[in-house]
Amino acid sequence: MISSLILAAGISLSSHCPAGFEKVEGNRCELRTVYQFYDSLQNRGVGGTQTSLPKHVDGYSPQQIDLGRYLFFDPILSANQVQSCASCHQPDKGFSDGHGRSVGFDGKLLPRSAPSLWNSAFLDRFFWDGRAKTLEEQAKGPLYAPEEMNNKPVELLERLNRNKEYQRLFSEAFPGSTVIEEPQLLMVLAAFQASLISLNSRYDRYAHGDHKALNAEEIAGMNVFRSFVARCSECHTPPLFTNNQIAVIGTPEPEGMVLDIGAEKTFNSSVLKGGFKVPTLRNIEFTAPYMHSGVFPSLREATEFYNKGRGHAVPNGVEMQIHWHIWEPNLKEEELDLIVSFMKTLSDETFKPETPKQLPSGLPVLADIPAASKESKDSTPQTAMRR
Repeated sequence: MISSLILAAGISLSSHCPAGFEKVEGNRCELRTVYQFYDSLQNRGVGGTQTSLPKHVDGYSPQQIDLGRYLFFDPILSANQVQSCASCHQPDKGFSDGHGRSVGFDGKLLPRSAPSLWNSAFLDRFFWDGRAKTLEEQAKGPLYAPEEMNNKPVELLERLNRNKEYQRLFSEAFPGSTVIEEPQLLMVLAAFQASLISLNSRYDRYAHGDHKALNAEEIAGMNVFRSFVARCSECHTPPLFTNNQIAVIGTPEPEGMVLDIGAEKTFNSSVLKGGFKVPTLRNIEFTAPYMHSGVFPSLREATEFYNKGRGHAVPNGVEMQIHWHIWEPNLKEEELDLIVSFMKTLSDETFKPETPKQLPSGLPVLADIPAASKESKDSTPQTAMRR
C-alpha cells in the first residue's frame, strides 16, 4: 500500500483532449467526426450510411475528462473499496464485463448485464430500463445502490476529501475549488464516459466512401441487415446502430429467473412490460453474452432469436405488446451468418482510453470480485484485468 501511495503522488492530469476531440477556446474539448458534415433527419441522426449524429454531450476540459478516467478505475468509489466502475465496464470487453449478469457488492449477482458505454455521449436514456436521462443521473445509480457499489453521498465525499491526492486533482480540474462536492464528482465521471467514442470502424470507412473497407460477404450482410425483410436497422439505426428507444421484443429469461418487467416499472406502463432499451451494436462482438440478462452466449444465437417468430419466447399467461418491427422474417441460415459478419465490421477500439497504472487512492487498478453465488459457470467472475 505504501509503495502504491508513493507512485500515486506523481499523478498529474492531462492538458490534452482525448483522441477525436479538439481543444477549443475556454479549455474545452469538442468532438470532431466526419459524420458532422452530413445532414440529420429531425436532428435525430436517423437514416442511411451518410447521416449526421444526434445531439451529444461534450465541452469538458481535458483535466475533467482525465480525472474522470482515474475515478472510473478507482475502487475508492465503492463502500468496501473493492470494485470500481471498470469492474463492470471493462475496456477490453467493450466496456461491458463478459457476464450474463454482473457481479455487485460482496459478490452478489445482479439481475441484469452491464451495458456497453461506447458512444454514451449521444444517448438520452440510460440503463436497460431507461430510468436515467443524463450521464450524471446514471452515475448515481451504481454509486449508491446497496446491491452495487453500496456507497452513500456523505461517506463517499468525506473519503475523497480526506485523500490529499484527490483534493489536489479536483482543484486542478475545477480551479478555485477547495472542497470536493458531489456535482463535481458526477461531472468528471460523465466527462470521461462522454469521451468514449467509437466511430472509426471498417463500416464507417465504407460509409464515408471507401467501398473497399468491406468485403463482398460483409456488404451482403449489410444489405440483409438493412432490408425490409430483416428490419434490423429499423431499431439499430445507423450511424449509432441504436435508436435509443424502449422496445418490447419478448426476450426469454435464463432458466430459473422470473420475468424482468423492465421499462414497465420506469414508466408505470403495462404496455412496456418486458421492454428494454435498444442497445448499440457498436463493438458488439466484444460484449457477449447478449440481451439484458445474458441469455444468449453468442452473437449468432442472439441474431437467430429474431428469426424464430414474433413472441415465441413469451411465457405462457403473460401478455406483452411486442414491438411492431418484430415479426417472422424467415431468413435462411446463410443470411443469419451474413448479418453476424456485418455486425463485426462495427468494431472499433481506436480511441480506447489508457488504463491507469496507479491510482490517487493507492488501491489496485482493478481488484477481483469474488462471486458469492454459484448459480452458473457464466456468473462466476474472472480476474477483470491486470493490476
